[in-house]
Amino acid sequence: MRKYKNIRVLGITGGVGAGKSTVLCYLEKRYGARVILCDDAARLLQEPGGICYAPMLRLLGESVLKPDGSFDRRLVAERVFSDEALLGRLNAIVHPAVKEYVRTQIQIEEDAARGFLVVIEAALLLEEHYELLCDEIWYVYARDEVRRERLKASRGYSDERISRMMERQKPDDFFREHCPFVIDNSSDQLENTWAQIDAGMKERGFGTNCIDFENEMMYGRKGL
Repeated sequence: MRKYKNIRVLGITGGVGAGKSTVLCYLEKRYGARVILCDDAARLLQEPGGICYAPMLRLLGESVLKPDGSFDRRLVAERVFSDEALLGRLNAIVHPAVKEYVRTQIQIEEDAARGFLVVIEAALLLEEHYELLCDEIWYVYARDEVRRERLKASRGYSDERISRMMERQKPDDFFREHCPFVIDNSSDQLENTWAQIDAGMKERGFGTNCIDFENEMMYGRKGL
């Protein structure tokens, strides 16, 4: 059932290296989606003056700051990922703030009544219960060996680091159990992924956004 009158909200999730950015790029270009990256929202909220900055500073101290006063993400990661309790306290600061930011952005699009698609991306959409904000959440899947090769090529990660990252994330069957649509992004042929997205948009009732977007680009907001 639709949650909003004027827009549709689609969540995109999946494991690291699955190629979620490929799916997001296509949704943005083909369907005119407004894409909200939860990781980018978190970075924004952690900047000096952001809502997360002061509580994070109290939690972590000044040793994780850069000379300009912003957080050094590498140092923050080193501090928290070896301390589960500290990581939990950090997440308790950041995750609710990000969710409220996303909620506000969705409301802005709903109030604007543009009739477009809003897409939210994060690895933890299911764990953080973004189904309360999304009409649906889709799962981007890729075989483990494909994910490993992508992470090595694009980020230079070692097998050990990749294994640690994968172990922290939910298994494939968790995503399949909770997501009504799965995109297999294992192939290097992007057309295969695009065809699955198009099918999902039509089958799951999101496809009208494409028509609206294409008409606007061709004829303008008011038509001919």
